Amino acid sequence: MWACSREAPDEPSTTNPVITLEHPEYFPNDVAMPPDNPLTEKGVELGRMLFYEKQLSIDGTVACSSCHQQEKAFTDGKKISTGVNDTPGDKNAMSLANLHWTSRFFWDGRAATLEEQAVQPIADHREMNLPLDEAVARLQADNQYPERFKVAFGTEQITEELIGKAIAQFMRTLVSGDSKFDKWIRGEVEFSEQEQLGMELFFTHPEPSLQIRGGNCGDCHLGFLTSGDRNNLTGFHNNGLDNDQDLKDGLADVTGNVRDKGKFKAPTLRNIALTAPYMHDGRFETLEEVLDHYDQHIQMNNTLDILILEASNEPIIPGEDIKLYLTDGEKEAILSFLQTLTDEKFITNPKFSNPFN
Repeated sequence: MWACSREAPDEPSTTNPVITLEHPEYFPNDVAMPPDNPLTEKGVELGRMLFYEKQLSIDGTVACSSCHQQEKAFTDGKKISTGVNDTPGDKNAMSLANLHWTSRFFWDGRAATLEEQAVQPIADHREMNLPLDEAVARLQADNQYPERFKVAFGTEQITEELIGKAIAQFMRTLVSGDSKFDKWIRGEVEFSEQEQLGMELFFTHPEPSLQIRGGNCGDCHLGFLTSGDRNNLTGFHNNGLDNDQDLKDGLADVTGNVRDKGKFKAPTLRNIALTAPYMHDGRFETLEEVLDHYDQHIQMNNTLDILILEASNEPIIPGEDIKLYLTDGEKEAILSFLQTLTDEKFITNPKFSNPFN
């Protein structure tokens, strides 16, 4: 079943009613909508247009949707995303799904709100490379946007803040909650024996002394959302990709804390089978490679996450490399479970598609 968020909406207007965010009833209901940016019918409609609007790039060739394509669960299939003139960035495009239930945005957490995140790629020279004042001027001179902003926000005077609010409203509606996993939660389908084993391994922290085997995935990718902890910065982890010599700053770029070096946001794993390549730098082409990394190739470094440091299906010997020691059958089971996170309705929902087509 689907439910609506519990926060009381503002009084609706006749032209732009406040709407509630529809989502599965087992998604958290304690995450409030920003009081200064309630979800509205016309706000979402405007945000959808801006998400696909190529005028928001310096040369009119790139939109938000260029790096976040619906059929790829709002990723782009590239190791590293490229912007105008094929300018390379330095990160892999994250999937946009269930954003209402996350906090701190981008791989390094530099945006505190979705509204902040929405406008940063516009001005970034590696992405859309358009100064925000020029973005405002272009939309203000357009023959339809001033009126659309008036209906959505009560003013024809377009601002950077209102652009961010509109795009954020649309992105909050990108709810993925109809995968096989969701149907299993609702009791509509049964898992195969392999899928069931994979789910159990996914959500289990291994305890060899108790003969409890686990894949340790759910320690960072939490609960039904399979996404990082939204409390403060606890959803950022150093997952052993590099040794100290090669460690990238990640969250440390934002906090200035050397203990945050190598920590990156734990993304949702919903639709993960559609979002290759993987990791913040797109270094792994397949889910098999990802699982092999966690099983056999964790790199020791000074800020390695304790959730990984203490995870193995065999007794941990001090001074030796950390490995999960999963069997081939267990790996296949986890991969089978990950396939159940694909939501076909999410990638075909016409409400999320390009309104200009």
